[in-house]
Amino acid sequence: MGNTPQSLTQLALQKFKTNLWGVLSLGFIVIVGLLALFAYVVAPDDSQNANQMHISIHSKPPGFSVDMLTIPTLNTTTDSGISTWFFGKRNTDTEIPILSYTTTSTSLTYIPFTSSDISGIAQTIDVGTISGDAFAKAYIQPQTFVLGTDKYGRDLLSRMLVGARISFSIGFIAVFISLLIGILLGSLAGYFGGYVDRVIMWFINVTWSIPTLLLVIAITLALGKGYWQVFIAVGLTMWVEVARVVRGQVLGVKQMQYVTAARALGYGHGRIIWYHILPNIMAPIIVISAANFAGAILIESGLSFLGIGAQPPTPSWGAMIKDHYSYIILGKPYLAVIPGLAIMLLVMAFMLVGNALRDALDVKG
Repeated sequence: MGNTPQSLTQLALQKFKTNLWGVLSLGFIVIVGLLALFAYVVAPDDSQNANQMHISIHSKPPGFSVDMLTIPTLNTTTDSGISTWFFGKRNTDTEIPILSYTTTSTSLTYIPFTSSDISGIAQTIDVGTISGDAFAKAYIQPQTFVLGTDKYGRDLLSRMLVGARISFSIGFIAVFISLLIGILLGSLAGYFGGYVDRVIMWFINVTWSIPTLLLVIAITLALGKGYWQVFIAVGLTMWVEVARVVRGQVLGVKQMQYVTAARALGYGHGRIIWYHILPNIMAPIIVISAANFAGAILIESGLSFLGIGAQPPTPSWGAMIKDHYSYIILGKPYLAVIPGLAIMLLVMAFMLVGNALRDALDVKG
């Protein structure tokens, strides 16, 4: 029996599997993506934006542990399970780091945690109808901060996990906008040529000549500071390279015999572009999308570092570096190094996946 012929997709997939770094990078991206999607499920601090502050334990090193007293408050608003999973819970309870505590039948006395050598002032809570021991068992739990705390005493690991959502969101939305605009303009310029090509290429060259970061800042300032404004601004600056690549590919593909046959059969321009040209130039588009994903993450991080990206209390890796870069010379460099390392690893993973796809799809130039 002869071997069953394999499709080009199967051949490309087999070639991609032989690239060790590409496979490892794709696995890393999938893991980070899942952690970002279910950040509030796995994060120690599942409050909205992981914004539970404890000023008395600010800037603590990784692995720091402390007993946490939770004083419940009456909250008539309840969050659904699905809402809590994806958006966190509205936490109105008061959390107090404590050094020690004593109990009686009707009260609990605790000494709050302080970073200085001066001991905190003892505070007493009336526990009501339950005993002090029962109250302590229910509302005092040891808490370990795996990556330490930031300068506001927030759990750095939780902020990192929730902040990963910003990086993935900016990547997906910016790449989607860039593909939508770039494929449309690039295919029109390459297919029709002539006056249409000259006008579109003039617009592309003008946009290309403006520094990307400067254009993003201008669009962001025009639209205002915020979460979605950054997505739109980054997407509107990344379509140029997509349009140039698509135009070049269409210029070559439109001369192929199957396109000529489609014209002879009387098919419209839209059908020829959508069904006959674009499916045959998807390989370079996929490769450039991976590179644009990495570029979008870097741009968003830069904007957040400048203070015009995602606004507080929304966590962002770039904003974390901005808040803590001065701690590098204060003996606590990990506060800035950890988010910086996360940005570097995620961007490098997308670039390695892009290179692996280029080799697998055998994309030239």
